[in-house]
Amino acid sequence: MIDSHCHLEDERFAGEVEQTLARMQAAGVDRCILAGSDVETSERIVELTEQYQNVYGVVGMHPHEADSFAPQTLTLMDTWLLHPRIVGVGEIGLDYYYDNSPRDTQRSVLEAQLDYAYRKAVPAVFHVRDAHGDFTDILRTHKNSLPQGVMHCFTGSLESAKVYLTMGLYISFSGSVTFKNAKNLQEVARNVPLDRLLIETDSPYLAPVPMRGKRNEPAYVRFVAEKIAALRAMAVDDLTAHTTANTERLYHL
Repeated sequence: MIDSHCHLEDERFAGEVEQTLARMQAAGVDRCILAGSDVETSERIVELTEQYQNVYGVVGMHPHEADSFAPQTLTLMDTWLLHPRIVGVGEIGLDYYYDNSPRDTQRSVLEAQLDYAYRKAVPAVFHVRDAHGDFTDILRTHKNSLPQGVMHCFTGSLESAKVYLTMGLYISFSGSVTFKNAKNLQEVARNVPLDRLLIETDSPYLAPVPMRGKRNEPAYVRFVAEKIAALRAMAVDDLTAHTTANTERLYHL
């Protein structure tokens, strides 16, 4: 298995990364991909990919941090992408739930990083919350220059998933799909084509059942896989064969 999106650079893993990776591998999860939020976290991710062979990363500016984006940010990204296990741009997008950065700034920073990912021919990892209308409008304006990408921690409807699938994007499910009140999301997980489906933890957030209330970590992605396999009435190993191949294909691992 691969945890396709997590945050081991987070301070909640300070001093525990090696032990966390050991538990990950013991659970049958052989690789993980860390996602940047700003300059500081992206630089930390570069360091971790150099320190651990089974750690990959994507780098970029989260919509919460859009206010701190500057032209030199792309120059830094050029440097980060030279590292062999930095495999994409992310997480980028729009977040109108918290509005930590002005919405017009979020949109312009998203477009700048979209263009950048396309020019560099690397995939993009998308974070979208309460902003699907504006987000899909932006993707449509870039339809002829759209990088490969994934809707990370997807919690939307089947209808919105179908829109993203028609744009060639992957759909990634986190621990949210295991929650008791997630019936609509579980319906999406039943119906996303097997060749477009990824699994993730988004750790340290969103620990899946039966680990709710604990700090999430990459080892727990197996609970996401088990839930989706049960929803689709298939063997866990069959499901993870697809999700692993999809992750490898998206990130050219």
